[in-house]
Amino acid sequence: MTSAAIYGCAGYRLSEDERAFFAEARPWGFVLFRRNIDTPEQVRALTDEMRAAIGDPEAPILIDQEGGRVQRMGPPHWPKYPPGDAYLKASNDPMEARELTRLGARLMAHDLKEVGINVDLVPVLDVPVSGAHDIVGDRAYGQDPATVAMLGRAAAEGLLAGGVLPCIKHMPGHGRAFADSHKDLPTVHADFDTLDGWDFAPFKALSDMPWAMTAHIVFTAVDRKRPATQSKKAVKMMRGHLGFAGLIMTDDLSMQALSGNLGERAHQSLKAGCDIVLHCNGDMAEMRAVAEASGKLKGKARTRAEAAMARIVRAPEPLDVTAAHARFFQAMSGKIDAAQGPDVGEAQA
Repeated sequence: MTSAAIYGCAGYRLSEDERAFFAEARPWGFVLFRRNIDTPEQVRALTDEMRAAIGDPEAPILIDQEGGRVQRMGPPHWPKYPPGDAYLKASNDPMEARELTRLGARLMAHDLKEVGINVDLVPVLDVPVSGAHDIVGDRAYGQDPATVAMLGRAAAEGLLAGGVLPCIKHMPGHGRAFADSHKDLPTVHADFDTLDGWDFAPFKALSDMPWAMTAHIVFTAVDRKRPATQSKKAVKMMRGHLGFAGLIMTDDLSMQALSGNLGERAHQSLKAGCDIVLHCNGDMAEMRAVAEASGKLKGKARTRAEAAMARIVRAPEPLDVTAAHARFFQAMSGKIDAAQGPDVGEAQA
């Protein structure tokens, strides 16, 4: 039976050890990073290998393809896309920015689908606050919840139209964190009403999305001790107050915000109510520890996983790729290289 886990791999193709491990552990899906990306032909061969290893031709294969600092597939084989905040900067008209955001995501979906990737870890729904760590920074679509929600939905719509599932992140909000959760555990002390009116608002507005990734952040107004990923109180709040009924996946278990060994991290996350755990770095010893602790994908979690995958359209919206590229990159001229802040590399974004 399929396990409640998603794993990465080390390189451009599966090793014999990886193939054997995946066949035994039977993860639900996989995630790709820059270390796994060379040419379109190579990526397609890798995604085919991954699915063959677990005997599931429809298995989810994930990637972070936001644009800007977080783009795993890029030149020379794929276009360089702009960061989230560039869409509003390219136009003084919010509705035009919405159209450009949707078009950019539709083009990304085309790129991904061609090489067998069917889940993009987009849109970022985090709303920055002044002084927060710039790990989010220009990845945010705007500086207020309404703009982030509007452009985030546009990105999700573009992906869905192209046959790729969106995943909203980082629920219930990373914009107020004053530390990078790849390296430290951020703690947010804002009161619940403040969080509800700012950080949580875009997630409530997109509560109909099929998939969400959690934030490794302690929100003291929700749970004073545990990060949202490992907090029953936080997951209950996401399900109830935010109204999110879709699949909830952890952010990368190997990030330093979480404590304990990898097995403990996986166990605590699933115990809190996450449906799926995510492990990204391809380290075999760590993956084995996660596999021992993650258990099977069953019950309500399996139902949510199946419902999420059922949102993938079989016939993508028609697209004249050449004309769409020309229109998009002309409109975004000068905004493609606008990315600022720390590079978000091989650690999960």
